[in-house]
Amino acid sequence: MKMKKVSVIAILSSVVTLPVWAVNVTRIEVSGNQRMDAESIRILSDVKVGDNVGVMRTNEIIKKLDASGYFSEINVKMDGNILKIVVTEAPIINMVTVEGNDEISTDDLKKEIRTKERTSYDAATIGADVQRMLTVYQRKGFFGTRIEPQRIELDDNRVNVVYEIREGHPTWITDIKFEGNKKFSDRTLRGELLSREHAWWRFMTQFDTFDEDRIQYDGQMLRQFYLRNGYVDFAVKNTNGTFTPDREYYSVVFTVDEGEQYDFGKLSVDNPFPDIPTDELIDVIVAKSGKTYNIDLVDETMSALRSKVADYGYAFISVEPIPTKNDKDNTIDLVFKIQKTNRIYLNTINILGNVRTFDSVIEQLIPMRSGDPFSLQTIEEGRQKLMRTRYFKDVQMIPTRVADSNMMNLDIKVEEQPTGELSGGFGWSNINGFMVDAGITENNFMGRGQIVQLRASIAEYQKQALFSFTEPYLFGRQLSGGVDVSYTMYDYSSLGGFGYDRDSLMVAGRMGWRLTDHWTQNVRLSASFDQNYDIQADDGWQDATLFTLSTNFRYHNLDTNFEQNTHTGVVANLGMAYTGFGGTESYMRYSGDIIGMVNFWGDKWQLRSSLDFGYIQPLDNDYVSRVYRYFLGGESLRGFDVAGVGSRLWYNTTYALGGLWKINGSTQLNFPIFIPDEYQIKGFVFADYGVLGKPPKKEYTDPMYHLPNYIDDSIRTSVGFGIYWNTPMGPMNFSWGWPMKLTDYDREQRFLLSFETQF
Repeated sequence: MKMKKVSVIAILSSVVTLPVWAVNVTRIEVSGNQRMDAESIRILSDVKVGDNVGVMRTNEIIKKLDASGYFSEINVKMDGNILKIVVTEAPIINMVTVEGNDEISTDDLKKEIRTKERTSYDAATIGADVQRMLTVYQRKGFFGTRIEPQRIELDDNRVNVVYEIREGHPTWITDIKFEGNKKFSDRTLRGELLSREHAWWRFMTQFDTFDEDRIQYDGQMLRQFYLRNGYVDFAVKNTNGTFTPDREYYSVVFTVDEGEQYDFGKLSVDNPFPDIPTDELIDVIVAKSGKTYNIDLVDETMSALRSKVADYGYAFISVEPIPTKNDKDNTIDLVFKIQKTNRIYLNTINILGNVRTFDSVIEQLIPMRSGDPFSLQTIEEGRQKLMRTRYFKDVQMIPTRVADSNMMNLDIKVEEQPTGELSGGFGWSNINGFMVDAGITENNFMGRGQIVQLRASIAEYQKQALFSFTEPYLFGRQLSGGVDVSYTMYDYSSLGGFGYDRDSLMVAGRMGWRLTDHWTQNVRLSASFDQNYDIQADDGWQDATLFTLSTNFRYHNLDTNFEQNTHTGVVANLGMAYTGFGGTESYMRYSGDIIGMVNFWGDKWQLRSSLDFGYIQPLDNDYVSRVYRYFLGGESLRGFDVAGVGSRLWYNTTYALGGLWKINGSTQLNFPIFIPDEYQIKGFVFADYGVLGKPPKKEYTDPMYHLPNYIDDSIRTSVGFGIYWNTPMGPMNFSWGWPMKLTDYDREQRFLLSFETQF
C-alpha cells in the first residue's frame, strides 16, 4: 500500500514538470471579420508563420487583440499546425447622445465623454464616462443622480449610445454643527463658512448643496477665522458627515480644538540693506504690539515690506516672519526677516501676443521703462492697468534674469479678447419712469485704444441718442480727447413740478489729463441748440442756443471691498462753466460735490455722507431761463416729489420756479440685515437735507395780477429707511422717506424706487 502511494506521487510530479505543448505554426486562419481585413488582424495579433505557439502564447494573442478595442469576442486555438483566430467585431458607434439633463448643459457633460462617434463600442470606456459625469453632478450637489447607458442596435453592426440621466434634486445640507467650540457660537462659525444650511429662500445660490471639496475648504476658512482672532493653535480635528439613505440630505459636524488666544508681542525687522532706513520699514508694519494676533495683519505686513524694499530697486526679496511663542503671557514675538538681494534694473521690455492692439497702446499703459529700477509692485500695477482696459483676457508679466548682470528682461505676454460690446438694459426711476436702452461700444477701435460708442434710450419722460469718440492718448501723451454728439428730448411738462418740455442737440469736444494719482482735470467746449416749451408761457416753443466752456477737477481715492460691495474713501468734483459767446443765455455756473465713505465692523457696515452745491451767476442781465435752473426733490431729496420743493406760483403750487443756487446733502448708514451676504441685500437709514435758492427777481411777483408768488430759500429735511438689493439683473433701491421740515406748498413723495439692469 505504501509503495503504491509513492508511485502515484511520482507520476503526478512528472506530469506537472512536463513542458506545455507547443508547435510550429504553418498557417494562420482568420474568420468572423467583416470590416477589418485578415492581414490587419494578423498584424495586431503579432504572430507569424513559423512561430512556436503554445497555451501561453495563445493567451497573449487574445490579450493583444482585445487591447485593440475592435472586437467584442475573440477565440484563438491551435488545430494541428494551423492557428485559428475567430473574432466578432465590436459594433461601430453611430451617435452619442445625453438625455434627461437639466441642471448641467449637454455641452458640459459631453466634455467628460470619451466615447466618440465612428469608434468601436467599448463597455469599459462607457462605464468610465458614467463615473466622470457623476463626478460633475456630485460637485454640484446632485449625489442622487443616476446615469444609465443604453445601447440601441442598428443595422450593419452599428449602435447608438444614449446616456439616460435621472437627476433628482440636489443633496441639501440640512444642518451644520460644531463640537469643541467655546469661544464662538455655532451661528458665528457658520457665518464664516462658504457652505450654508438649506432654506427655501436660498434658491439663487448653490452653497446649501453638499460638495466635498467645499466642505474641505470650509475647514480652511475656519482656521483662517481663528487665526484672525489670535487662536494660533486652532485645529479642525475631524469633519464628520452623514447622508440620508437616499443621499438627498446631508448633515455635517466640525470637531474643533480652539486652543488659547494670543496677542502680538515685540515686532521687529531684520534689515540687511544699509541704504534703506529701518525706521521706514518699521513704519509699514500693520500689526501692533499688544493687539490680538491676526494672520491677515502678518500677511499685509509682509506685502508692505516687500513693496517698500522694492521701491529702492531690490527685486525678488522674500520676507519670512519668525515667531517666538510666549506661553506665559500668551504673546507671539515676530521678527520679519528680509533676505538680501542686489539692486536690479530693467533691461528690455518685450510685448508678445498682441495681434490687434498696437505696441504703443500697451507702452502708454505700463508705468515702467527700460533702465528703471526693477520693482515687482510697479510691474503688478502695470499688469492691473492692462487688465482694467478689458482689451485682454489674460496678461502675464514674466521677468528673466540677464546672465552675469544686475539686469532683468521683462516679457509682457497678452491674450487679446473681443473688445466690442452690444448691450441693452431696462429700468425705472421716479424721474424718467420706465426706461429701455441699447447701445454698441468698441473699447479698442482699430487696436489703437480708442473708444467709440453709439447708444439710444427711450424712457417715459426722456429719450436720447448719443455718439461718443474718445482718444485716450492724444498726441502720444497722457492726454485724453473726445467728441460727443447727442440729441435729447425731455417730456417734463407732466412730471412733478418741472412743467416744461425740451429738445436739445448738443455737440461737444473735451480734453482731460491726470494731475496726480488721485486728481484729474478736464476741459469741455460745447454747443447746445435747444427748443424749450413752458406750460405757463404763452409764446409756445422757443429757440435757445448755448455755447459753454467748462472745466472740472475730480478727486478719486477709494478702497473697495468687492465682496461686501462697500467702499472707504473720498470722491469729489469741483467745476466751473461759462455760458455765453453770443448765445441766447449768458451766465456762470459753479458746482461741487463730495462723497465720503467709511467701512467698519468687518467692512459690512458703511457710513456715507455727501454734500452737493451749485450756483448760477447771471451775466448781462438778471435772468436765466427756468429750464437751466436748479430743482430739488426725488432722488436728490428723498421724501419730496421731483422738483417738489422751493419757490412756486401763487396760483399753481405744482409749478416749481427753480432756483439760482442749491445746497443739498445726505448722511446714510448702510448695514447688513438677517439675509446672508451672498444675496447682496443691505438695509439703510438716511437723513437728507436741502436748500434751494430763489429764482430771478423778475419772477417774485405775477406779471399779470401783480400778486406775489411763493418765494423762499428755507431748508428742507427728511429722514427714512430703505433696502438696497444688488440683484443678478442689476441694482434696486427701495426707500421710504418722511419730510421733517416743509412748507404747505411742498409736494411729498414717501416711496422711491429705482431699478436698472443691463444684458
